[in-house]
Amino acid sequence: MTFRRVPALATFGALGALTVAAALAGCASPASRFYTLSPTDDTARATAAPSAGNARWLVELAPVDVPPQVAKAQLVVQTDANRVRVLEQERWASMPGDEIRRALSGDLTQQLGTIDVYGSPHPAGVPVYRVSVNVQRFESWPGSHALVDAVWSVRSLDTQTVMTCRSVLNEPVGDGYDALVVGHRRAIEALSQSIASGVRALAAAPRASTPASGKKSAAIAQPVASIACPQMAPAAAAGPGSATAPQSAGG
Repeated sequence: MTFRRVPALATFGALGALTVAAALAGCASPASRFYTLSPTDDTARATAAPSAGNARWLVELAPVDVPPQVAKAQLVVQTDANRVRVLEQERWASMPGDEIRRALSGDLTQQLGTIDVYGSPHPAGVPVYRVSVNVQRFESWPGSHALVDAVWSVRSLDTQTVMTCRSVLNEPVGDGYDALVVGHRRAIEALSQSIASGVRALAAAPRASTPASGKKSAAIAQPVASIACPQMAPAAAAGPGSATAPQSAGG
């Protein structure tokens, strides 16, 4: 008579555990990838930034508004004019409005040789320019272009002079989501250049004079209500890679 050896219970347990582990590995979700719009040289910029007391002027960049449909942790991409895809594995490092604000803040402080004092006390006697940005369109077209359409304003807290403009930035991109994020980064950098020009224009605008007695006179201390948007390089009309010159959006 031939006897067949029956595997021990421990062996059955080990085989069962391996089977379950293999099944779980096959069902595991793909790893998420995270993207940022922040400048890559933030550390160098912070080291070179002046102190608030030594700056010629200061900026105060408010939180940035973005459309609700893209205010998500996931990347939202266009598939055609009427449809979008929400990409679960492709995500922003922080919410899009925060990403845009941080990138703009880094660009503006470098271009203007200043610091962003939003939410922080700042010394008296240094002009402060409050910047507000409302992104009305933030479109991601994989393999085609990245579009940022923003209304922005700069207000002098000293004179209450205000500039309100609109910029449309349309950057061509290659294949892949990395290229798409780089396209948005270029658009935000171009937007920051327009805003920086707005700050310089307000800084150069005539200021109200003060009488010799040192007392302000309402008759001669009337600030300008608004000034025109700065003229940037002419833009090609509507195709990818074009960027409109800032347009006045009212005062």
